[in-house]
Amino acid sequence: MNDFETYLHSCLNDIQESSVKDAMEYSLFARGKRVRPRLLFQTLEAYQQKECIGYGCAAALEMIHTYSLIHDDLPAMDDDKLRRGQPTCHIKFDEATAILAGDALLTLAFDILVKDVKNSDHAVTLVRYFSKYAGADGMILGQIRDMEGEEQSNLSIVDLENIHIYKTARLLTLPFISAAILSDREEDIDIWKQIGDKIGLSFQIQDDVLDVIGNSEVLGKNVGSDDNRNKSTYVTLLGVDCAQDLAKQLYDEALELIASLKIQSNGLIKMIQELNQRFY
Repeated sequence: MNDFETYLHSCLNDIQESSVKDAMEYSLFARGKRVRPRLLFQTLEAYQQKECIGYGCAAALEMIHTYSLIHDDLPAMDDDKLRRGQPTCHIKFDEATAILAGDALLTLAFDILVKDVKNSDHAVTLVRYFSKYAGADGMILGQIRDMEGEEQSNLSIVDLENIHIYKTARLLTLPFISAAILSDREEDIDIWKQIGDKIGLSFQIQDDVLDVIGNSEVLGKNVGSDDNRNKSTYVTLLGVDCAQDLAKQLYDEALELIASLKIQSNGLIKMIQELNQRFY
């Protein structure tokens, strides 16, 4: 990952100096876990491809993910003060700068996404998936459903799934789809979509559990925020133990689907098993 971090830093080299650039760097280079790039690199390895061919996709994923966190933390949305172990972007700078930094990361992501893609068909397909999965029929759809859900007291498990399939799972599915496209294995995309949905939902369930039992110093963000907003979560509907069981079941189902693909999946399976250990 060191080579990728060097690449990611280089992506902002040509941007003119401003407080917006400072805010972009502040959030993008904070203590992130780089889950989405790592999933992409492990999937490329499973296809016996070099991880460097996915650097543009991985950087775009991190930029889109970071932009979404910047905006999600704003007072108009979750109003959070801590992210990745440091003050949120709007606390460190101000709301206007944070909004613009998020906007700038989102738009830069698409430039970086296709910058080094040699195959024009691959570039077009990647742009279509990224714009759909990050946009109004993807992550943003999940975000507005999540916000609207906070005003409802009778959300069901199905309602939560309809929120988080989009809000969380879409960006966790893009690494798999990107690797399949770059490896000329688009016939595998439908299975990767199922895998991404299961991993995304499990990841969200873990977040809900960790918001109750986690440690803010370890997680790098405030805990208890869901409870403070009286928000319906997998924990409020299922309880901690049943939520943990469901998360494990979804990860196990994802692993079964991965086993059905003709790939060398040892590294990817190991990473997914590590994700399954986030509770501990």
